[in-house]
Amino acid sequence: MLAFVAPEGLHEGDVAMRILIVEDNPDLVSLLVEGLQRNGFEADAVSTAAEATRAVAATRYAALVLDIGLPDQDGLAWLKDLRATGNALPVLVLTARDGVSDRVAGLRAGADDYLVKPFALDEVVARLRALLRRSGTLLGQRLALGNLALDTEDRLVTVGGTVRPFSSREIAVLEILLRRCGHVAPKRLFEDHLFGLSDEVGSNAIEVYIHRLRRLLSDSGATVQVHTVRGVGYMLAETRAAA
Repeated sequence: MLAFVAPEGLHEGDVAMRILIVEDNPDLVSLLVEGLQRNGFEADAVSTAAEATRAVAATRYAALVLDIGLPDQDGLAWLKDLRATGNALPVLVLTARDGVSDRVAGLRAGADDYLVKPFALDEVVARLRALLRRSGTLLGQRLALGNLALDTEDRLVTVGGTVRPFSSREIAVLEILLRRCGHVAPKRLFEDHLFGLSDEVGSNAIEVYIHRLRRLLSDSGATVQVHTVRGVGYMLAETRAAA
């Protein structure tokens, strides 16, 4: 049985761990993207308020990391505009402005949390996870089916209690399937979750990852299989014992 229960009104498979970074410092962007990916997130990055508006309109994000000093618009002014549209996307503000009045202004503009530069990457990750738990987006730290288990925070896959070597993309595919266990995960869900705004997605990219995952599950002795529902997507189910 799957060790996961979703809060009422939220479907497990609708969870998308993709973060939008709005920051114009390329070194800081590289640090954030690399760090978030190491911790199981996927990340897109834009450098202006205009690009952020287009990104939010085009992609469903789990949360947003926002710098205030953007080249084309004050970040807090942009955030106020976002909130005025009714968008409740969790927002973590990262800024060098460290005064109490600055923090108050950020929270009044619609920020959910406020972190002053310089910062520790571990704290950014921890604060994002706290925001996602608060919003109901980060669901279930441990997901399990049969003898397979996934720790969604430590990004570790175990089969029969033994840690198995899965890549970050293979873990991301597995997480989608586990959260949709008992239901079909549409191919578009994988595309939205795995690939960013700048990624070129090949016509068979998802099939390649599913093939790799199937091989890993089989080689590891997992008692689950990935089934293809033609024209729709994929579903994870326990292997039926032979009669």
